[in-house]
Amino acid sequence: MKRTALLAGLFFTAALALTGQRPFTDVEGSWSGKIKTPSGELQMVLHFSMTEADTIKAVADAPDQGVKDIPCGRVTLTDDSLTVDIPAVKGNYRGGFSGDTLITGIWNQLGGRYDLTLRKGVKPVVHNRPQEPKPPYPYREEEVTFMNTAENFSLAGTLTLPEGDGPFPAVVLISGSGQQDRNETVFLHKPFMVLADHLTRNGIAVLRYDDRGVGKSKGKTNNATSLSFADDAEAAVNYLLQRPEINKKKIGLAGHSEGGLIAPIVASRNSNIAFIVSLAGPGVSGREIMLRQAGDIMKASGTAQSGIDETLAINSHLFSMVVEEPDQRKFVKDAMEWYGKELDSKGVSPEERKEKMTAFTQGLISVNNPWMRYFIVTDPAQFWSKVKCPVLALNGEKDLQVSQEINLPAIKTALRSGGNRKVKTVMLPGLNHLFQTAETGSPDEYIKIEETFSPAAMELMTSWIKKTMKIK
Repeated sequence: MKRTALLAGLFFTAALALTGQRPFTDVEGSWSGKIKTPSGELQMVLHFSMTEADTIKAVADAPDQGVKDIPCGRVTLTDDSLTVDIPAVKGNYRGGFSGDTLITGIWNQLGGRYDLTLRKGVKPVVHNRPQEPKPPYPYREEEVTFMNTAENFSLAGTLTLPEGDGPFPAVVLISGSGQQDRNETVFLHKPFMVLADHLTRNGIAVLRYDDRGVGKSKGKTNNATSLSFADDAEAAVNYLLQRPEINKKKIGLAGHSEGGLIAPIVASRNSNIAFIVSLAGPGVSGREIMLRQAGDIMKASGTAQSGIDETLAINSHLFSMVVEEPDQRKFVKDAMEWYGKELDSKGVSPEERKEKMTAFTQGLISVNNPWMRYFIVTDPAQFWSKVKCPVLALNGEKDLQVSQEINLPAIKTALRSGGNRKVKTVMLPGLNHLFQTAETGSPDEYIKIEETFSPAAMELMTSWIKKTMKIK
């Protein structure tokens, strides 16, 4: 699913306003500290440097989220205080100096206020990724391009082929939501690179590709939905059908998260799909998934039940409005009016009202687009019920983004309703949404865990494909 990040990258210029006597050299350099958010503790880093125009610029990092070099806006330095505007994340930092190496202040973002004490000097954050394969590989790797003929643009990817002449069984890897590269790089992990390496070493060819608009792939995302991305995945299958090294009767799909929705869309209309592996794929509507996701993550983060209930009530009403009002402009108008009345009924202060309306407005932006609208209303059962090939559906026990409790049974039920008995669903103990061995499953753990993809999960997937496709 779409991953949330405290910071997002846009480019802005930065300038220093000197209103006191403190010289810029007092702030030049790197400053770091930690804030406590509802999803856990995050390290924040601000880097200050002089420009050729004798102004000072700043960039921000969130190392625990794998986010770096986010340009900041205006930097204001006085004798005893520092203010940094960060338009890219709709936030700012305001603090006061306590000596030359300590700033005590508040990080403000989207209505949230977080204590943040910055100390001068940053210890490098090193994230070990022991599973990431390094060349030389015991298989062939080829850079490839193929066409989405439905919209007439090219997609680029990597095809890995086992040693030998083939023809080989093959898997197309389909990434989760958000624009991902061919390795599905997330939180400094490259799960598709690790998975492709494992499968190819076991005799299975793998095609992984950059999502449209990412890396070397072309294509537009403005009005794209899961149906659009299904055309991309089908283009990958059509490409493999033209390769002499590939066994045309043994081409399957492995989709992670939203990719687990795209896979049955393709298979429901294309008889060339020999099998599907759903990796934390949806079995229920996006509305159900997102409400369950919000509740589970907030609970794991220690949010009070009253806060969880309030958030779920707001989100549920908002999703209902999305379904009922297809006109995007009218939806925004109606939603703002509704929420304004909600706040009036609670008698919140003007300051609190402003903060809540700012956060609500950002929430509207995130749901009021073609992709999210489609995801909210779509029931995957309509596609799963038409899938006739064998299916392996895997989910982690500690997946807080796509709950195994509601999605695995729904996938099985939908497949069987269409007469497909060739289905195996497995809940994997201790694994999170990325199939890492986790403590809580909370997204704030993703970057801190060294494991990129559970070896047990990869072995289960590989052995099932070999057995199902009768591969020795």
